[in-house]
Amino acid sequence: MLEKETIPYENAVLVGVITQNQTEEKLTEYLDELEFLSQTAGAEVHKRFTQKMDQPNPKTFVGTGKLEEIDTYVKENNIDTIIFDDELTPAQQRNLSKLLDCKVLDRTNLILDIFAQRAQTSYARTQVELAQFEYLLPRLTGMWTHLERQRGGIGMRGPGEREIETDRRIVRDKIAFLKEKLRNIDRQMAIQRGNRGAMVRVALVGYTNVGKSTLMNALGKSDVFVENKLFATLDTTVRKVVIKNLPFLLTDTVGFIRKLPTQLIESFKSTLDEVRESDLLLHVVDISHPDFEDHIEAVQQILKEIKSDDKPSLMVFNKIDVYKPTPYDEEDLTIERTSEHYSIEEWKKTWMNKLGDERTVFISATEKKDNLEELKQKVYEAVREIHITRFPYNDFLYPEYPENDNE
Repeated sequence: MLEKETIPYENAVLVGVITQNQTEEKLTEYLDELEFLSQTAGAEVHKRFTQKMDQPNPKTFVGTGKLEEIDTYVKENNIDTIIFDDELTPAQQRNLSKLLDCKVLDRTNLILDIFAQRAQTSYARTQVELAQFEYLLPRLTGMWTHLERQRGGIGMRGPGEREIETDRRIVRDKIAFLKEKLRNIDRQMAIQRGNRGAMVRVALVGYTNVGKSTLMNALGKSDVFVENKLFATLDTTVRKVVIKNLPFLLTDTVGFIRKLPTQLIESFKSTLDEVRESDLLLHVVDISHPDFEDHIEAVQQILKEIKSDDKPSLMVFNKIDVYKPTPYDEEDLTIERTSEHYSIEEWKKTWMNKLGDERTVFISATEKKDNLEELKQKVYEAVREIHITRFPYNDFLYPEYPENDNE
């Protein structure tokens, strides 16, 4: 059973490697994100350690010299936790835990911990607990001895802290129990989705912390939890929304992230069913983030994995109000992949407004609600198109969206 608890901040350091497949610039982006994840989990990052290698060391991830440097810094600066940017193999985790007198986590473990903190409903907690047990199963050998001398906190919420005596058989039984529990809940949720009838379903998808919940509150006048942290929303929320007189169902889903643990994709399969069964996707993008293009690609990749990349979609470029513009060359506006623009009219001249057949809109979903009316119009038109295809005899009920309507 997962528990929500408040703990003091932990002192942490981050570790990443520059390889043939990961440049120094890309590693910096990942470590920036890892630091944000660490802060969300409850850690204060004091230092980053990086090393250039052909590939990570199969025994200790980093080389011997770098490991000694990390160990010295940890001991001299009272560091509680070392967080590696990539998923460690069971062997690497065992070796590092023996060599370093400190808690050793990887990106996967960190994300699982954040999910453990954020899960509110019984269903979400069960999904997270399943992912945690599947992560722990291959790491049981030699794991419990170093857990005994650790103080809990990040990465220790959930089964590990309280079940040091757990062996593989018990863990496998627990995994089987949780999977059966989820199957039962899945059946109930499938019936609930079926009971919604033929109403058009719209799903908000996007990278974590791009403003999906804020946008849902703006469109649906609902009260979904919003916070400037990664994975602020874990539980799927469905609301009936009416634009003009056209009703549809709007779903807020869990945010995606690069290097998303496979355990979570599998455990949250049913939550992602809301995306699979939707008729229209609103792909929300944080235009103020310097890596927004990578975020788009990461979301598209996960949509492809869950076989939802061919659905009708609307690209919603959010947070234009917090973007800090700089001078630019107007002639290059439509050919350079740059986000340095400062008005709705200028945004519409960019390459982002010409993403194939996808509709696009540039907004701010916060208090100013810049361009929210245009978003409503585009959503109305997309939903209307699906609705009248499904119910052609209702065509007269839903006319074209009125021009210059500020309602």
